[in-house]
Formats: sequence, structure tokens, C-alpha cells
Amino acid sequence: MLTARKLGKRYGDKRVLRGVDLDVALGDLALVTGPNGSGKTTLLRICAGLALPTEGEIAVDVPRARVGYLAHEPLVYRELTAFENLDLYGRLYRVPERRERIGMLLERFGLWEVRHDRVASYSRGMTQRLALCRVLLHDPQLLVLDEPFTALDEAGAALLDAQLAELVGDRTLLVSTHDPDRIASLATVRLALA
Repeated sequence: MLTARKLGKRYGDKRVLRGVDLDVALGDLALVTGPNGSGKTTLLRICAGLALPTEGEIAVDVPRARVGYLAHEPLVYRELTAFENLDLYGRLYRVPERRERIGMLLERFGLWEVRHDRVASYSRGMTQRLALCRVLLHDPQLLVLDEPFTALDEAGAALLDAQLAELVGDRTLLVSTHDPDRIASLATVRLALA
């Protein structure tokens, strides 16, 4: 599914990644850990196809349209409602029966009652829940999640825990988190960046 050999990334003279090897198979949850500045976000961006390495090789056996990427920013439009955001992304990804899928995700992540409210009125945690809906909307084969628990309250984190447990074994997940104990039991691959 995803293989990296001696992967490296530089920004000018600054080296962000050096010699990263990674093998992630279908159904794996790869847990990426490390301190701030260790290159976790850069690695995830490369794996999602959003950045190119300057050293080494990477092979991702998933079409770009089947990759779901959650960044530090939620990548939703604040002036639109939750429903409008997901409907837009659903049309872009040509999601079949998108309105039903949107409804199911909004219900699952506790946003159904506020689906017609502008995202600008949401708390940061609600916005993160919407971002998770966006990532899952097109039923991606590879999920690349950069700090997915950010701003979630305990109920939101529990929803995400359940969703990740449901996806492991069926989808491939690459997850970076500062709280690795939260999903350590689900991890089949571990990568610690220094």
C-alpha cells in the first residue's frame, strides 16, 4: 500500500526528514510519533501526495482520489454551513448517494442539529468534527491524519476512537499524534521520528 525508502526532505539548507523507511500494508494503522519539529507533518504531506521528497523513494498504491487527508487546518469553508461544505466536497469527489452519506456522517459526529449553521459559529472542536466528516466522506482507502484529536472534547475523541477502531483492518491509516497511548492498541506499524 505505502512504501518509503531512505525518504528525506529539505527546505533549502534545512533538513526536515532524513532516511525514513516505512512499510504500511492494507488494513494497517501506522502510528507516527516524535517531538515538534521532527518532520511528522512533512512525512504525512509526502505520503498524501501533497509534497515531494528531496531524497529517497516513496510508492503509494492508491489513486489520489482515494486518499483522505486531515491537516492541522480543518480545510472547510467557514462562511458555508456544515451541510454545504460536505455537499461541495461530495460533488468534487463524485460521492454516490452523497446526501445520505453526508447525513450519516453528520449524525455520527454529532453535528446533525447544527448542519445548517455556518461553520464560523462553530467551536474549534465542532470544526474538527466537521473536518473528520470531510475526510471520511468519499470513503478513502488511505487515511492520512495529522493530529486528528486536536480540539476534540472527550465525547468527540471517543467518537474518533470508535471510528478508527472500525476502520483498522479495512482501510489503511497513517496517524500522527502527541497522544500515542490513545491509539497504541490499534497500531500495527510504529515510526518514531527524532
